[in-house]
Amino acid sequence: MAGQISIRDTQTETRVFSKRAVLAAVVVVLAACGLLTRYFHLQVVDHEKYRTESDRNRIHARPVPPRRGLIFDRHGVVLADNRPIFNLVVTRERVRDMDQTLALIGNTIGLDSADVERFRKRLPRQLPFEAVPLKFNLSEEEIARLAVNRHLLPGVEVEAELVRHYPHGELLAHAVGYVGRINESELATLDPADYAGTNLIGKNGIEKFHEDALHGSVGYENVETNARGRVLRVLERIDPGAGQDLVLELDFEVQRVAQQALGAERGAVVAIDPQTGGVIALASSPSFDPNPFVSGISGPAYALLRDSPDHPLINRTIQGLYPPGSTVKPMYALAGLYYGISTPTSAVPDPGWYQLGGVGRRYRDWKKWGHGGAVNLTQAIIESCDVYFYDLANRMGMQRMHDFALDFGMGSATGVDQTAERRGVMPSNAWKLAAIGQRWYPGETLSVGIGQGYMLATPMQLAVMTATIANRGRHYRPRLVQRIGAGVQEPELLHTVEMPDPAYWDIVVKAMEDVVHGPRGTAKAINKDLSYRIAGKTGTAQVVGIAQNATYDSAKLDKRQRDHALFVAFAPAEDPRIAVAVMVENGEHGSTTAAPVARKVMDAYLLPGAPAAEQTP
Repeated sequence: MAGQISIRDTQTETRVFSKRAVLAAVVVVLAACGLLTRYFHLQVVDHEKYRTESDRNRIHARPVPPRRGLIFDRHGVVLADNRPIFNLVVTRERVRDMDQTLALIGNTIGLDSADVERFRKRLPRQLPFEAVPLKFNLSEEEIARLAVNRHLLPGVEVEAELVRHYPHGELLAHAVGYVGRINESELATLDPADYAGTNLIGKNGIEKFHEDALHGSVGYENVETNARGRVLRVLERIDPGAGQDLVLELDFEVQRVAQQALGAERGAVVAIDPQTGGVIALASSPSFDPNPFVSGISGPAYALLRDSPDHPLINRTIQGLYPPGSTVKPMYALAGLYYGISTPTSAVPDPGWYQLGGVGRRYRDWKKWGHGGAVNLTQAIIESCDVYFYDLANRMGMQRMHDFALDFGMGSATGVDQTAERRGVMPSNAWKLAAIGQRWYPGETLSVGIGQGYMLATPMQLAVMTATIANRGRHYRPRLVQRIGAGVQEPELLHTVEMPDPAYWDIVVKAMEDVVHGPRGTAKAINKDLSYRIAGKTGTAQVVGIAQNATYDSAKLDKRQRDHALFVAFAPAEDPRIAVAVMVENGEHGSTTAAPVARKVMDAYLLPGAPAAEQTP
């Protein structure tokens, strides 16, 4: 009704307001209690949990790779050192979309498909927050391009790394070996903690054989990062343990002379200290530059080496198997004396051929008209008379030849600290039955008696055999490493060959001296202006068979079908300090091809600083 006045119920309003105020206060108090409870739970009850998660977001432990040990020759010349390069690395946990990131990197600097494939294979095996290498050895331009696009690439960094460098290139590729990227099969066998942050491992040679000593131990550091994963500071660091340095028995200058003396020929030179087994030189030709293998050699470049008919990747000193030819005649002469089959004065007629039982096939001497009517041991070594050693082998028998040769290192790995050494072949009846399934024939014994037939040896084995003769029967294990860190590697005497009469050693050694210094010696051409005495033995090993009535004519043969040239020697003859084995593939004559190489190597070691002597074949 118009004009009516509304009367307010203040009591009701007050009561309602009070209830609402109380309810609001209760809600506020409950909310505050909930917040306080949650705060207490976060700050007190779960304090360690959330502090750890917080630290995990900004503090990360990352591996610090060790410095790889250096390698020196016996005079302190650096043979392998470490140099810095810059690599592109990716931390998986910091990358939002790996495929997109890889595509962006590819557009920025280009990526090789092989690099991406290796990266993806290695990615699942890495420790959390460990950077995985994607591309090695970045150029300055590539680094600049990545820096410009850095804001688009979270989790992607350019890191400096020390990598192996071989300052002398192909000169020591086979002796020292090289390191390379860790491949998938190696990853499966390695302890990830031992190789965290490390991308390289020894692949062959000294680098592989002594990997444990050279590698060192991995360190760690805790770093603080921002939201993009960039390192702000290092909070804590455990330094890595550097790998141990190696000092080798190798003499760099002798090694250089050996490699140069081989020149463009395919071949090998091994020089050993007879008194310790220390390897003074280990040259294989042709060689290759190991530096491209460190960061990853390209496919075409590797194919050129792998498919080359000269096989530069083969270490001929320990992997090349060759008939030793006449270089083993002094050893067989000692065997004849040892078993009482021959005496120093017993003689054999040599008309230029030998027949078993006086009938059948004629086994020819290298000298068509023979060496005379009565050839004794000394003359047989000096002039390399095949008929004498045919007769000796026939009377001695293959089994005794086999057993005696084993003590001189034939037919088994020498144990030198190298990788993939081959055993060679010192045949016997049992060996032929097992390897070929056939019995042994007497004529095969004659072939082995002059270092042919089934007998095969590495240049390293020939050097060990020669050093054992120089040592009067003391057989040392050959070794390249002289010192590992501060630890000296002591010579290892494997065994001693005891002759019934010690004078037998002198007789054979004197005959080997006359090979070089005698007027009828097969290596007399290298004694010009020689100021020390060399005891040696030439050798020629057939590559292809020659028919019974045919004559060897090198002009009608392809270069690779011609005979191998060999020479073994030690000097000074009266107090041996170096024993050398030289093999030149298809070099034909040990006296004119291999012996001059040995002379240069021995001059370099025994007469350091002296000008190289000119050799006239």
